[in-house]
Amino acid sequence: MACGILLITHPGVGSAVLAVATTLLRNLPLRTEAFEVPFDADLEQLLPAASAALRRVDDGDGVLVLTDLYGASPSNLAAKVARLGTPVRRVAALSLPMLLRVMNYPEQGLDHLPATAAAGTRNGAIIDDA
Repeated sequence: MACGILLITHPGVGSAVLAVATTLLRNLPLRTEAFEVPFDADLEQLLPAASAALRRVDDGDGVLVLTDLYGASPSNLAAKVARLGTPVRRVAALSLPMLLRVMNYPEQGLDHLPATAAAGTRNGAIIDDA
């Protein structure tokens, strides 16, 4: 079994990052889904749908939830989903390098994937003065 990946983001962000990752890798090694939170959303009303998305990606080893902006509505919804019982770890600042890095280490468990995800974003930020 392996961890599932759930992207909880603002509209257009998660689906775009997921589409590019899927195109680049062709076959994602981890069950992954994007759940996008409308700007005017009531988080309590979205909670059942977000919980269903979490269950769809969970193979029994827990779910890594990646959000685009810490403290915003998608991140707050991720916090609510994390309290529902499924083992969840959350990482903010979703980027394409983050998701690709996670997909390159599908054997890692929920204890190690958050650090791998964060390293993907940190190492993907390059200042190119050329």
